[in-house]
Amino acid sequence: MLNPRVKDVRVESGYILHLIFTNDEEGLFDMSPYLSIGVFKELSDPSLFQSVQAYMGSVRWVHDQDLCPDTLYLE
Repeated sequence: MLNPRVKDVRVESGYILHLIFTNDEEGLFDMSPYLSIGVFKELSDPSLFQSVQAYMGSVRWVHDQDLCPDTLYLE
């Protein structure tokens, strides 16, 4: 059985994502630890971070950075 997927996302304070999943559960995901890693570094720019959108069950930013939907749900 697949884990629920993201159906909506919004940015909370700092680099926290507020996620709503397909089973209507809600959760917070802290992106801070990822901002020093490779393709995620540019997301430390708040205007780029704000570009996050729900996309195909996960989240995606303007320059195609994304995360595994299972990571978002399980963490």
